[in-house]
Amino acid sequence: MRANTTAYATTEPLEKQDLVKIYEQYSPSLYRYAVRLIGDQVTAEDCVAETFSRLLHALRNGGGPRENIRAYLYRMAHNWIVDHYRRRDERTESLEIEDQVDPLSNPAHLISQQQDREQIRMALLRLTNEQQQVIYLRFLEDLSHEEVALAVGKSTEATRSLQHRALATLRRMLDDQEKVNTHD
Repeated sequence: MRANTTAYATTEPLEKQDLVKIYEQYSPSLYRYAVRLIGDQVTAEDCVAETFSRLLHALRNGGGPRENIRAYLYRMAHNWIVDHYRRRDERTESLEIEDQVDPLSNPAHLISQQQDREQIRMALLRLTNEQQQVIYLRFLEDLSHEEVALAVGKSTEATRSLQHRALATLRRMLDDQEKVNTHD
C-alpha cells in the first residue's frame, strides 16, 4: 500500500510501516483542522491521537475506510470534535486562520493584511458550523468535493450547495464590511 494515495482497500493486509506512513502523511493536516475547529492545541492533539486510535480499532475489527482514507480520517476527527463539544456543551469560540505573513512586506501592508485576515476570520465565525467545516476542508485542507462529502457525511451535491451558500454569505458580509470601512 502506498501512503501517498487517498484510495484505500480494506482487503489489503496492513503492515506496521503502512500505518506509520498513513500517520505521518495525515496527522499534520488533521491537527491543523482540529486546531482551527477547537482553538486549543492540546485538545487538537487529543483529537488526532483518538482519531488514529479509532482507525486502528476499526481495522482490527475488520472495519475502517472502504474508499478513501483521508475522508475517513477527517470524518472521524470531525465526529470526535462534535462529541467533545457535546460533552462540554460549548460552542467553538475560536477558529483561526494560519498566519501567512511575508516578513519582507512593509509595515503598512502587514497591518492591512492583518486587518483583512481578522475580517475574514470574523466572517467565518458567523457561518454555520457545517458551512465552516465545508470551507475549511475544501479550501484550507484542499479536499475534493467528493472527499468533503465523505468527511461530512452528506452528498456531493449537498456539500457543493453548502459551499456555494457559505461563499455567498462570506462575500456579502465582506462587502458590507467594506462599505462600512469606506464610509468611516
